[in-house]
Amino acid sequence: MRRHHRCTYDGQSEGRSRTIRWLRLQWLCLLLVCAFPFSSWADVSGHLTIAGNGPELSTIESLARAFEKANPRAYIDVAWDDHSKPVEMVKAGQAQLAVTGTEEAGLAATQIAWDGIGILVHFSNFTKEVTRQQVADIFSGKVKEWSEVGGPETKILLIDRPKNQNIRDAFERQLGITGKIPDSAKIISADEKVVKTVVGTLPPRSAVAYISLNQGLSVVSGGVAVRLLPVDKVEPEVPTVKDGRYPLRRPLLLLSKQESNPLVEAFTQFALSPAGRKIIGEIYVPFDRN
Repeated sequence: MRRHHRCTYDGQSEGRSRTIRWLRLQWLCLLLVCAFPFSSWADVSGHLTIAGNGPELSTIESLARAFEKANPRAYIDVAWDDHSKPVEMVKAGQAQLAVTGTEEAGLAATQIAWDGIGILVHFSNFTKEVTRQQVADIFSGKVKEWSEVGGPETKILLIDRPKNQNIRDAFERQLGITGKIPDSAKIISADEKVVKTVVGTLPPRSAVAYISLNQGLSVVSGGVAVRLLPVDKVEPEVPTVKDGRYPLRRPLLLLSKQESNPLVEAFTQFALSPAGRKIIGEIYVPFDRN
């Protein structure tokens, strides 16, 4: 219950009181700006659809939940399907944002993160390291035995990702092997299943897969019987992905139409804010705009 207090003032006292109230209000506004740095995107409303098809789902869902919590009048629908075409959905007006790793002519692109691409093998595979060219030769089928790259005398079993997944597009494009991965490769969508397949394949040294780096680092540190191969003598780690020394990385982009959309702009700003970067950093390397 609010309580109202009636007070009387003379003119001079009332003037001083108004001045004090005005100064207090200005000070309060300053405190709010400092305490809530996201005021530029707060209190927006409307419906936003974000489309994607890759391993970024959990990160985008977390960003969406946090954004909705900060903006109760905003609703975000995350439309995710392994076989969808997010960029085409944005062009057709079926979504306002597409999560991808490649810029598209006619669409605005904002990078929010880097994703390293780790080369995952069984822990017992004693291949010490590979070059970028060797990775290309392995996944294009030119190298068929691990012994050709200093490993065991075991046939290589390739694990690929579904077509149109961001990580597959980036992986093929960076290595110059688009459309060259053999049809015999085993196609697996989810990272968890990729890891289980590498661990459970017989003989255990044979399988190789590519995976979002932080997911790979997480399972390695968790004691799963897998390891990540250094590429071009660079260890696959967050710092080496961030500064570009590790050669296999892809940008994580938000694509939208060129015309202004307050809700799209607000969500993009949130993704780049400290709160958004914290969420993104749980799996990916937040993009540093400096």
